[in-house]
Formats: sequence, C-alpha cells, structure tokens
Amino acid sequence: MYVIREKFFSIGDDFDVLDANGAKVLHVDGKVLSVRDKVVIEDLSGEEVASVHRHLVSLRPTYEIRIGGEKAAEVKKKLFTPFREKFTIDVPGPDDLEMKGDLLDHEYVIERGGSRVAEVSKRWLTIRDTYAVEVAPGENPLLVIGAVLALDLALEREEKKKEKKDKD
Repeated sequence: MYVIREKFFSIGDDFDVLDANGAKVLHVDGKVLSVRDKVVIEDLSGEEVASVHRHLVSLRPTYEIRIGGEKAAEVKKKLFTPFREKFTIDVPGPDDLEMKGDLLDHEYVIERGGSRVAEVSKRWLTIRDTYAVEVAPGENPLLVIGAVLALDLALEREEKKKEKKDKD
C-alpha cells in the first residue's frame, strides 16, 4: 500500500509517497508544475523514475506517463460517461485499464478486463487529506501511481477552470 497526500497540486510543493509503514518510497517534485501540468517522480536517491505531463492539444484531458524515459501510458477522460467520471489508462497493446468509482472523493478502482489492478481509498487512513493506493501483486506501482497523479492533475485543472468561470 502507498500513501499519497491529497490536494498537493494546489500548493505546488514537493511531497513523499509513503509505504504502509510510513517509510518514504518515492518523492514527487511538484515544483515543475507548468503550462503542461508536469510532475516528476523520483526514487530515494533523487533519480527520475517516472513523470506525468498533460498533452497541450487534445479533445479531452490527456496525460502521458513516462517510466524510465519511455512512454508507458496515456490517461484519458472518457467522453461519454453520463453521471460518472471515468478515465482510461491506455497502455501499449491490448491491456488498457479503466479507473471507475467516485474519482473526486478518492474511492475508486483501477481494472483491466474486469480484474482489479489497484484500489484507491481514503477510508483506510485516519490521516486527514491523504489517501491510500493498494496495488495488486505483479502490477507496476509506478504506472498505477502515475495514473493516480494524472487523475489528480486533471481534476485539479477542472476545478480551477470552474472557479475561474464562476468568477467571470
């Protein structure tokens, strides 16, 4: 299980991803947030192991996950999902994943062909403004964490757009 602090993008600072025992396992550099909404995931030695950035030109919110410098997936909002937010994690080949559930409240699952790959939940933790990411054995935690961060970037961006629209 991994522990991630909620709403870190609004602050734009760095933060650590912890394991179930509270030990630091990854560092997320939030200072590189830019026009492209990019974050860098680093290992404990400070080396970049993955990154997430927004595509500037796309019909719907699309974020690219790179692991070890290679494109690993694109996280895209599904266009026609009435009453529910759904995002797909488009990986090379036929094994795409889908994020579904209550995405705004961090209570959702990531599935591949109906099988659970990961679960994201706030209910497992008593620490305020944090949520847990449980990754199934054999799955790539960097891909899952990258997808979760991409979703957070997309939701934060939508929230900022809505706030700006309300002000106008």
